[in-house]
Amino acid sequence: MHRWRGSFFWFIQSGPFTGCSAGTSKFNYLKLELNLCVGGGARRSSKIDRVIMCWWAFTGLTHMILEGYFVFTPDFFKDTTGHFLKEVWKEYSKGDLRYALRDSAIVTVEGLTAVLEGPACILAVYAIATKKSYSHVLQLAIALGQLYGTFVYYITAILDGDNYSATPYHYYAYYIGANAWWLLIPCLIAIRSWKKICAAFEVQNNRNKTKARCD
Repeated sequence: MHRWRGSFFWFIQSGPFTGCSAGTSKFNYLKLELNLCVGGGARRSSKIDRVIMCWWAFTGLTHMILEGYFVFTPDFFKDTTGHFLKEVWKEYSKGDLRYALRDSAIVTVEGLTAVLEGPACILAVYAIATKKSYSHVLQLAIALGQLYGTFVYYITAILDGDNYSATPYHYYAYYIGANAWWLLIPCLIAIRSWKKICAAFEVQNNRNKTKARCD
């Protein structure tokens, strides 16, 4: 855990927040994710757990750094310095104009995601690597939160006419393609964690029944 915490603070000091180039920022981002995924107890985890850890590391850093930057930088669209994260959001706004307009629903969803789900995702990496008892409960909660946020994201756009993209390409590549993963993968993780939790309760119930018969 200390290694991961140190890696995270190193990233904050040397990453995109300090004005590094786009290449350096992406390299630092990937290096931190690898540290989270392969450090410590991760090597003793199953293959599927390591894949899920990489997902939680990726999505957690994305929530905190990328989406957090959007939430706390309301004037990103006016920037002319070429800052990496501001340029990312300028480009993404071509797929969803609500980001450039600072739509209240979008800011709210992104804010809650960055502040609550981001750190929770990193905690999930730690919980899986160290085999904490709350691992699957935490993963189920985060996955349901991500599904809820993504449904709100799409449904609010549909209710407003679903006409926020500059071109069909930006609509399907950014608005649909970049967000659909947050429906598919959390759904699969939620199902897996639900089954694991149910199996654990079943084992405990069987033990209690066996103990009651012995008594």
